[in-house]
Amino acid sequence: MTSCAIEVNGLEKAYGQTKVVKGISFCVQHGEIFGFLGPNGAGKTTTIRMMIGEIPFKNGRINILGYDVPDQIANTRSQVGVVPDYQNLYDRITIRQNLEFFAALNNIDKSRIDEVISEVFLVEHQNKACKDLSRGLRQRALIARGLLHKPRLFFLDEPTSALDPHSARLIRDLVLKLRNVGTTVFLTTHYMEEADQLCDRLAIMNLGEIVACDSPQNLKNKYGRKAAAVEFTENGTSQTKDFSLEDKNDLAALAQIVSSGHLLKIHSQEATLEEVFMKVTGARWKSNSEEAEA
Repeated sequence: MTSCAIEVNGLEKAYGQTKVVKGISFCVQHGEIFGFLGPNGAGKTTTIRMMIGEIPFKNGRINILGYDVPDQIANTRSQVGVVPDYQNLYDRITIRQNLEFFAALNNIDKSRIDEVISEVFLVEHQNKACKDLSRGLRQRALIARGLLHKPRLFFLDEPTSALDPHSARLIRDLVLKLRNVGTTVFLTTHYMEEADQLCDRLAIMNLGEIVACDSPQNLKNKYGRKAAAVEFTENGTSQTKDFSLEDKNDLAALAQIVSSGHLLKIHSQEATLEEVFMKVTGARWKSNSEEAEA
């Protein structure tokens, strides 16, 4: 078995004369959480739709779990779960009835329904009509549906978008549990904190190209600003200032403070994924707290 659950090589997609995916290549290893990030219009959704066989492509190669897409897409159906960014449940029936319908369509034993309802903490909500559910409960119901057939590979598109902190935390915990049992997770998110917390590796896409791909820590080390927050006394009063560890003038000023005996505290300032994102794409995303306030 190859180490790649997903292997993409030289993938291109154009609409008319406009290329929206420009020869991208990447590998997602078995059992990892792989983040796929980028601003709106970067080409992420188009790439995912090609990977799951929703839209065709002419140039490049996609291999999912050892099968080429789209020619062998039927071989992956029973091994891949997808939770899209739109909540497509049957609103007039309950969560449990939705799951029973999907299980019957896919010849899944009904005993599995109880398992997934428990896994996603929906036991007390299972008999509620989907039209009456909060966004967080609907999202958990979609995840339950996607997990019914025990997929080896799980696509999650913006799973915590616009959710309250409690619902978002439950879903992030579920994603970590999936990895712990060996499921490969392909995750798109607009939350830098979420990507940093969950992803083993991630790719950042911009204008149809992969502009960075590595672990969150390695990306922060490579692209982030190296700085220190320093508290010191000056003219008898306490001052706090950030010093770049890559700027000669800042380093000289910091050395002078240390040698003067006026240093009170010093803390390293680790780079954030948002800083990495800004550097490689020239754009900025909202943090979780900013979206909650919007």
